[in-house]
Amino acid sequence: MADPEEDFSSLPLSDRFVHKNWKVRKQGYEDAAKAFEATPDESDPIFRPFLQDSSIWKGVVADSNVAAQQDGINALCSFLKFGGRDACIRTRNNTITPIVEKGLSSTRAATKQSSLEALLLYVELDKADPVVEDLLPALSNKQPKIVAATLSALTSIYHSYGVKVADPKPALKALPKIFGHADKNVRAEAQNLVVELYKWLREAIKTLFWNDLKPVQQQDLEKLFEAVKQEPHPKQERLLRTQQVAGAAAPVGGGEDEYEGADDEEPEAEVDVFDLAEPVDILSKVPSDFYENLASTKWKERKDALDALYAVVNVDRIKDGSYDELVATFAKCMKDANIAVVTVAANCVEALAKGLRKSFGKYRGRIMSPMLERTKEKKQSVADALGAALDAVFASTSLSDCLEEILEFLKHKNPQVKLETLRFLIRCLKTTREAPSKAETKLIADSGTKLLTESTEVTRSGGAEILGTLMKIMGERAMGPYLDGLDDIRKTKIKEYFDAAEVKAKDKPKPAAPPPKAAPPPQKKALGKKPAAGVKKAPPRAATPQEEPPLPPPAAKPNASRSMPSKAGGASKSGLAAPSGALKLQKRLGGPGGAPVPILSSPKRNGPSPTFDDEIAPAPKIGLGGRGLAGRPLGKPVSALSESSNAAAAPGLSAIDRAELEELRAEKERLQKTNEDLRAEKSRLASQINELQNQNAQLIEDHTRDVLSIKAKETQLVRARSDAEAAEETVQKQQREMERLKRELNRVVRAATPPLGADDGDHIYRDAKMNVNGANHIVSGVDRYESTRASREVGYQRARSYMGSPSEEKENAGMDVQMGKLGSPDNRGRQVSDGGRSNGESPSRGREKEEAVTDQPIESWRRAAEVTSQLKARIEQMKARQGLTKPH
Repeated sequence: MADPEEDFSSLPLSDRFVHKNWKVRKQGYEDAAKAFEATPDESDPIFRPFLQDSSIWKGVVADSNVAAQQDGINALCSFLKFGGRDACIRTRNNTITPIVEKGLSSTRAATKQSSLEALLLYVELDKADPVVEDLLPALSNKQPKIVAATLSALTSIYHSYGVKVADPKPALKALPKIFGHADKNVRAEAQNLVVELYKWLREAIKTLFWNDLKPVQQQDLEKLFEAVKQEPHPKQERLLRTQQVAGAAAPVGGGEDEYEGADDEEPEAEVDVFDLAEPVDILSKVPSDFYENLASTKWKERKDALDALYAVVNVDRIKDGSYDELVATFAKCMKDANIAVVTVAANCVEALAKGLRKSFGKYRGRIMSPMLERTKEKKQSVADALGAALDAVFASTSLSDCLEEILEFLKHKNPQVKLETLRFLIRCLKTTREAPSKAETKLIADSGTKLLTESTEVTRSGGAEILGTLMKIMGERAMGPYLDGLDDIRKTKIKEYFDAAEVKAKDKPKPAAPPPKAAPPPQKKALGKKPAAGVKKAPPRAATPQEEPPLPPPAAKPNASRSMPSKAGGASKSGLAAPSGALKLQKRLGGPGGAPVPILSSPKRNGPSPTFDDEIAPAPKIGLGGRGLAGRPLGKPVSALSESSNAAAAPGLSAIDRAELEELRAEKERLQKTNEDLRAEKSRLASQINELQNQNAQLIEDHTRDVLSIKAKETQLVRARSDAEAAEETVQKQQREMERLKRELNRVVRAATPPLGADDGDHIYRDAKMNVNGANHIVSGVDRYESTRASREVGYQRARSYMGSPSEEKENAGMDVQMGKLGSPDNRGRQVSDGGRSNGESPSRGREKEEAVTDQPIESWRRAAEVTSQLKARIEQMKARQGLTKPH
């Protein structure tokens, strides 16, 4: 039995890990754990086989023998602990699932504990997301004990590292299904996980899964929440490897207190619902008729459109996109005459800014000015809505971005606008996390001082609160120059607001503490060559000021040799030639009467405070190759450096250190000046950007107004065209009606006009047959007809005076003249009267007949001309016929 044991121990660890004998495997696990602990660093060759073939660990953690499995998981923990991040990343995919299925559900408590420790090490060495991602599939396992063990492991991860390191959203999304599990142990572990997450997230936890639980489950969880509400906020118990490195480096930089303070503030940001919610795309959910209804003339329709939009944008987190048109619409709504529309629009701006957070900052220039301008409304509901919207917009930007616009509205002529802007500035100072710069502090302090002289008490108190809050941020010392000219009453008021103010910004003067960093540099004092370490340790023990002699003006190279003149002997020593004595601390002690004494070679000797004579000057800083900023030449001539050597030296600093300190201070001032110039340039560019954005918004608004005006004009033009067409149809209809009336009038006139008498016609023909001289009778008949026609023509002319148009009168003028000639009194009066008497009619009867004919409707002149021409033609025919039958 001894030979196999010797063979087993001589086998490589990787071979013993896969041996068929469980005792060999167990012994191999134990030896590997000890070997890993003995390694000096992560690059030890013993880790190489297990990194190259990482799948070997899958069989280790899932060993069929429970005793070997326990030692195998311990070996894995040792491998992870001493193998570093590379060991974690290489083995994680092969080990987490077997640990969950075989280790966490083991019947041995030690195995469970080792398995949980391995999972925590996987989180510590890299990050928690891959571990949680590999654990979540186990929640769907058919075995309840594996599901319960996985929930317990998740609870331990969140308890140890917190929700900052381990994202709680994947676990919260899987909880509703777990609460419906049939096993009570699974549901109990799920409750423990929810309670642990509630300690970190508080009420924000309910946004993801709460509505998916049954009312009974909600009540049970509420009871558990009540038990932990009074507990203090939990802190991260285990640090990641990266956090451990940062924590170890923090004390070296002197920032341990700041590191702890930063950790105290972090949990507040983690509880935010915004970080847990999923982004929602609201642009696709905006009602299709939103812009149409918003352009309505009825305020009720505009308000309903904004209410429908508010239901869309009122979500915890909004997906980033292009919201320019929406923001421009809100800015336009701020000018609406109805305050209900303004209130709902402000609510929409608040919801959009809270949903977008930092992404909303690019729209600030378009919406802040219209909202500040609309704060003139005195109704409290409108003021509250606008104030909440302004706070949400400010949260997406910074104080530097908004300050210029706020200070401009503090000068507004409307007292209500000035008051609301003042209150907004106070809220900005209390909530900002970045302290204002010196230039911004001066602007705010000057504005607050001016407000102290206002006529209203509310505005004066607001100015004092601005100064008090600003003093809380910047400190009393920084605000002293701005309060010197104020009386005691106002200073007392400002002091009261200073004591009561609660701000979140860090005070800038506190971290700036350069003097303590100047102590270590005196360790390096040799120029050119480096002396021995034993000689170099002497300067720190000297308590008196140290000074090295200057170079004489005609010296060739300052870094080649350094001489120390002595008034007593006149000899000089080289600071580089004698490393044993020249590099030690040298000092001059003033003797009685100011006479110099010889140079002392022992640095341990302490004398009275030194006095520096005019001839003692510090050596120039040339040739310092490895001392950072001090290694660069000062750029000053040797003579000027020698002339400045008579300045009083600070205790414990040599001339080189003083010069280096002065250079550092000068460079610091230069950097501060450059920083201030850059900030001023940034502020100027920001103001230009805001101005251009405002101009762009105004141009967009003008363009929209012009488009609407053009559309209105087009609508009016269409209506005018339709009206013109209708009028034209009406005119045509009236013309047709007039023509119809004229034809009807002509018909009536023809019916009412007596035709040629049968007696006249018979008389004419009878005379023509009976007597050749009957022509005279024919002429008398024609004359009688002509007189009747003349009387008719008078009626025609009177009728045309009522019916005929001017154009018709002109056309009929020639015919009227001809007809007038025929029917004139000179030519036809006698014939008419004779014809009337020949027919046995009296003149009075003829006048009555003319009046009757005149009163009757007449026919047109064309018909009269035709009748006349026909009669003349018939008369000529009759005359010709009678002439032919006349005897010769």
